[in-house]
Amino acid sequence: MADNSDLLNELRIERQEPTQRKLLHWLAVALIAVALMLAGMLTGVWLYAPEARPEVQTVAARATSLSSGGSSVLDASGYVTARRQATVSSKITGKVVEVLVEEGMTVKKGQLLAKLDDSNASAQLALAQSQLDSARSAIDETRVQLKEARRNLKRTVELQQRKLASQSDLDRDQSAAEVLQARIASLNSAIGVAAARLAVQRQQIEDTEIRAPFDGVVVTKDAQPGEIISPSSAGGGFTRTGICTIVDMQSLEVEVDVNEAYINRVQADQRVTTTLNAYPDWHIPAQVIAIIPTADRSRATVRVRIRLLDKDTRVLPDMGVKVSFLEAADESRTAETKPPRGVLVPQSALLREQQRTYVYVVKNKQVERRAVQTADEENGNLRVTAGLQPGEHVVAPLTPELLDQLADGVRVKVTG
Repeated sequence: MADNSDLLNELRIERQEPTQRKLLHWLAVALIAVALMLAGMLTGVWLYAPEARPEVQTVAARATSLSSGGSSVLDASGYVTARRQATVSSKITGKVVEVLVEEGMTVKKGQLLAKLDDSNASAQLALAQSQLDSARSAIDETRVQLKEARRNLKRTVELQQRKLASQSDLDRDQSAAEVLQARIASLNSAIGVAAARLAVQRQQIEDTEIRAPFDGVVVTKDAQPGEIISPSSAGGGFTRTGICTIVDMQSLEVEVDVNEAYINRVQADQRVTTTLNAYPDWHIPAQVIAIIPTADRSRATVRVRIRLLDKDTRVLPDMGVKVSFLEAADESRTAETKPPRGVLVPQSALLREQQRTYVYVVKNKQVERRAVQTADEENGNLRVTAGLQPGEHVVAPLTPELLDQLADGVRVKVTG
């Protein structure tokens, strides 16, 4: 038998080479995965890197004085007051069942503010109506009886003329007719009384509805449903005396106490500049209404009423205010020579290019390049007469390095 060992060795399958190929394949896959992970990490770091924002400093545009000529001859302090203010109550004592207003609500004259319990008043109204109906029914019945009595009297008169009825019969029928006539007059009076009582009860129903006496704004809400309200405090410590307080915002004015030593500097219709403590850069033109002709002995002051010429929703009752009484303006001064209105900004906030002036306004951490108009200089600042509002923040100073980074819509980091 021939030796087949060599032949068998040739047919034997070598497993080492495929195993090496598999190892190389998985190693390549692992290297590719690692490379992709590294690339993703680098890309993510690049995508989520913090945005580089220019650091800027800003200043607020300040409003300039709006006085119309003349310098101050006297300064004083006072408060905003309302000439028309009312704590609205009811004309009767009753339990509150509904309150229809809240603080800050604007109301109109005659608007319903609250309702009181009207159950007793409604019962009295129904009773008065029933009494009126009963009186009217009684008078209708009496009129029928009077009509019958007059017919009987007529027949008796005819019989008496023919001597068929006695004088007593005639007197009886005549008295019966007169009694019914008198009863009708009494019932007419009763109807009048019942009608008047009904009107009173209807007024009682109306009094349970509390309405606004004038147009205004509710500044306080003083009662809640379930509480007892009375027009006076006679009901005790737990009885409310008002539903709410209403202020007519159109009647706001300023009251100041002027030292009596300087009251000679104040006169009626004098021009005044007022400044609210809450808005120190807002100057409101005003005018003296009247000087109260009496002095406070303890404080040696005289009260002065001042009218605000510009109405604004920012003016609220009891706000503190500073007042500058102005001397009479020179009559030769014209409107063209009066200082223009506007805002003041530092000169370093202005950029001049091609005969135009720009500022960079910062809003919501973004800059806006805006064209403005400027006028004269005041205390080292420039007056901007158009393009900028009081309180807006502008970038200042504008350096050449910073201007290279600023443009419309660029987000910035405000440092001061």
